[in-house]
Amino acid sequence: MKVLLKDGSSKEYAEPMAIIDIAKDISEGLARVACVAELDGEAVDLRTVVDGEHELNILTFDSEEGKAAYRHTASHVLAQAIKRLYPEAKCAIGPSIADGFYYDFDMESLDREALDKIEKEMKKIVKEGAELERFTLPRQEAIELMKKREEPYKVELIEDLPEDAQISFYQQGEYIDLCAGPHLMSTKPLKAMKLISSSGAYWRGNEKNKMLTRVYGTAFTKKADLDAHMEHLADIKKRDHNKLGREMELFTTVDVIGQGLPLIMPNGAKMIMKLQRWIEDLEDKEWGYIRTKTPLMAKSDLYKISGHWDHYTDGMFVLGDEEKDKEVFALRPMTCPFQYYVFKAGQKSYRDLPCRYGETSTLFRNEESGEMHGLTRVRQFTISEGHLVVRPDQMVEEFKGCIALAQYCLQTLGLEEDVTYHLSKWDPENKEKYIGEAEVWEETEQHIRNILMELNIPFTEDVGEAAFYGPKVDINAKNVYGKEDTMITVQWDALLAEQFDMYYIDENGEKVRPYIIHRTSLGCYERTLAWLIEKYAGLFPTWLCPEQVRVLPISEKYSEYAEQVKVELSKNGVDATVDNRSEKIGFKIREARLKKIPYMLIVGQKEQEENLVSLRSRYKGDEGQVALSDFIQDIVEEIRTKEIRKIEVEEQPSGGKKG
Repeated sequence: MKVLLKDGSSKEYAEPMAIIDIAKDISEGLARVACVAELDGEAVDLRTVVDGEHELNILTFDSEEGKAAYRHTASHVLAQAIKRLYPEAKCAIGPSIADGFYYDFDMESLDREALDKIEKEMKKIVKEGAELERFTLPRQEAIELMKKREEPYKVELIEDLPEDAQISFYQQGEYIDLCAGPHLMSTKPLKAMKLISSSGAYWRGNEKNKMLTRVYGTAFTKKADLDAHMEHLADIKKRDHNKLGREMELFTTVDVIGQGLPLIMPNGAKMIMKLQRWIEDLEDKEWGYIRTKTPLMAKSDLYKISGHWDHYTDGMFVLGDEEKDKEVFALRPMTCPFQYYVFKAGQKSYRDLPCRYGETSTLFRNEESGEMHGLTRVRQFTISEGHLVVRPDQMVEEFKGCIALAQYCLQTLGLEEDVTYHLSKWDPENKEKYIGEAEVWEETEQHIRNILMELNIPFTEDVGEAAFYGPKVDINAKNVYGKEDTMITVQWDALLAEQFDMYYIDENGEKVRPYIIHRTSLGCYERTLAWLIEKYAGLFPTWLCPEQVRVLPISEKYSEYAEQVKVELSKNGVDATVDNRSEKIGFKIREARLKKIPYMLIVGQKEQEENLVSLRSRYKGDEGQVALSDFIQDIVEEIRTKEIRKIEVEEQPSGGKKG
């Protein structure tokens, strides 16, 4: 028997050997920290017996596979602890996930006190150090075993497997779990474990199924790493837009209005207004777009022409019943067919192209209730939508321009390092989801691939993620919890012009079908706002802040001067307020800091007499007295250039200064 190791060396043995014994032969130290192994590219238990010639890589916790096995074992320990403390609980599934694990149970909900109790029992189980033993059973015997142990969810999972399947189980002490593995050799190596939270989760992710209790946890080999992770989670909680956005009064939700229908509060509305005005001016004045305003709904006839009625009805809000009503309408989930008719309203020559149509569009999509979250997944949203109708010979350069515009927007907002690029392709194994021939799809996908390579943009290719009418570039970002969403899209469409009978007159007087680019420059404003909240933890660049300056008179005597300062700021386009309350100046400063306002201007006697302000900023703390005119000049320039200033000091609460 021979194994080729990752470092290029090899080991030969006279007889088959378990991987854990090979690890010991290499190094006792390696064997102690080994979690799993990679055998010919597949993750396997260390207990796996090797025979013949193979490639072998022994993996520790430092590897993704090692972490997964370590935490998967911890999830089994969690389930064992639950069964000891709550014998009536029924086990569902318990995988490892990024940064931890979870397990779903059919049982009562759990509070923090209960989680602490379970965690204590888990530590007892680890001390027992039971070995994890793997065994397999034929399908019917596996079903009988789980029925005997009164685990209906495991029975259901097994019944979904083929009749001839050999079903694998892992046992530690009295606990047996249906599982493919791999796992640690025993519970003993589990060191630093923590149960994070508990929530509800539908069985198999289907809202029609029973709601189960999901317990989240994590595990590390060192307590210091666990402590660092818990600090990270605390920071995430502070940044969560769902929490912070409400605290900052940017948005809220109301049950009687409906799920996925957020109310954008005045502060949030002002931020979206700034983003919208910036994008519209940018597109129209610098990128050659022309603005449209089209209806929020249309007859089903329009969506039947586009193909959305056949491919996307489940995601639409339909008004009426085709069997009963003369006309059936639907709220629009997209703007493209509306803008096509703007193009078709007058005859176009080849000289008129490209036609770049931009619209700030309100769209409606019937998202599943379990998918909705804060501002990132909603049923009504506003988007910087646009469609470019172009000659085929213009398509590549215009597509590049759309990507360049998206990149510029990301750079301006300081978000360019947070995104990944994806070529979203069709699925040739599922052709009924799409329109058009395979040759068209392959050709257009190659065009996009070439563009991304030419622009030196790293990207991945995602099969089955294309729109039904064409491939696209999706620019994605993760939220603080690691969930990825599409922020910006640029789509290649060589098909829908035919369906809408769109054409232009070429230089020979012939009718020619144009190509279409569907794109966003910034994407959905609601989702972008959520992204910005989490990116900056509410400490937005000054130009985006709903309140940029707060003027703080140290007493009522200086309120009139404070109002004069505000008027001057407002004249110059600065969003400013005055705090005229009869509170101590230290209190006012602390409150302004909590409101995350970038600049405070404190005014008293000297400031009034000499037309000064005492400047306190989030960036440098107490900056002393400056001329009001100088401050206005500086902040106007900061807003104009959309500068993202670095925070240079961690300002502590202060009692302020006397004027």
